[in-house]
Amino acid sequence: MASVLKTPSMSVRTKLLHQIGLPLYNTSHGFHEAELKIKLQEFPGGSIDLQKKENGIGILTLNNPSKRNAISGVMMLQLLEKVTELENWTEGKGLIVHGANATFSSGSDLNAVKALGTPEYGVALCMFMQNTLTRLMRLPLISVALVQGWALGGGAELITACDLRLMTRESQVRFVHKEMGIVPSWGGATRLAQIIGSRQALKVLSGALKLDSEYALKLGLADEVLKPSDGTECLEDAQEWLQQFVQGPPEVIRALKRSVYSGRELCFQEALQTERDLVGTLWGGPANLTAIAMKGKFCK
Repeated sequence: MASVLKTPSMSVRTKLLHQIGLPLYNTSHGFHEAELKIKLQEFPGGSIDLQKKENGIGILTLNNPSKRNAISGVMMLQLLEKVTELENWTEGKGLIVHGANATFSSGSDLNAVKALGTPEYGVALCMFMQNTLTRLMRLPLISVALVQGWALGGGAELITACDLRLMTRESQVRFVHKEMGIVPSWGGATRLAQIIGSRQALKVLSGALKLDSEYALKLGLADEVLKPSDGTECLEDAQEWLQQFVQGPPEVIRALKRSVYSGRELCFQEALQTERDLVGTLWGGPANLTAIAMKGKFCK
C-alpha cells in the first residue's frame, strides 16, 4: 500500500497552483512590486473593508461611494492585503464581494489612470492587478460577486475573478475598455472567455455591450438575478443564496474548490493527481467518518 501512495514529482504548474499566495509575476518578469506600491500610495481615497463572519462567510466591500466605488491606488493596495488575509483564514468557506451604497464599482480611479499614463506604468499596474485577482480567484473559498448598480471597466473585470455572480434586476455590467482605447488589463478578457466562451466574449468586449441582468443571465455571466430589495436586504439575500453551497466542514468546501480549479487550470493528468492528493487529506477524517455513520440518511 505504501508504494501506491507514493507521490511523483509535481510539474511547475501544479506546484504553482498548490502554493496559495504565489504571484504570477516577480522581478524575473521585470515587475518591481515594492516600487509600484510606493507610487500607488500617492492616490488615496476609499477603502477595501473585510468582515469575516463566524459562519465562514467573508464580506469584502469596495467602499468609495463618492466616486461610485472607483478603485483608487490605495484601494488596490488594500485589496491585496485583504486577499492575503483571506488566504490565511483557515475557517473560511465563502466570500461575497460587493460595493457600498448599492453600486458595485465604476472601475479604476481616473486620477490614478491619468498619472500612470506611460506604457511602463500600464504594464506594471497590469501585472500587479493580475497577481491580486488571480490570487482572489484561487482562494480556497467559494466567492460570489454581488452586482448592484454598475460594474464598469475594472469593476467588470473584478467580478470575473469570483466563482459566481449575482445581479440585481436593475444592475448592469459593461467592459468599457475599447472606448478607453485599451483592452482589459486585470485578466478580465481571459477570465470572461472562460466563463462565457470566446465567441460571446469577443462580442461583449468589441461591442462594449451593456449587459443588463437578463442578458448576463442568458450569456452565463450571471448565475441568478435577485429580487428587488434595498442594499442591506440584497446583501442578506446573497449570503442566504451562498449558504447552500458552503454548508459543511471548511476542509471539505475548500478541497472542493481546489479540485474544481485544478481541473480548469491544470492538464488532465495533473488535475487527477491533485484530486487524489485532496482525497488523501479527507478520507478517514472526521467529516468522512461522520458522514459514513449517517448511512442512508442522504436519501431522505
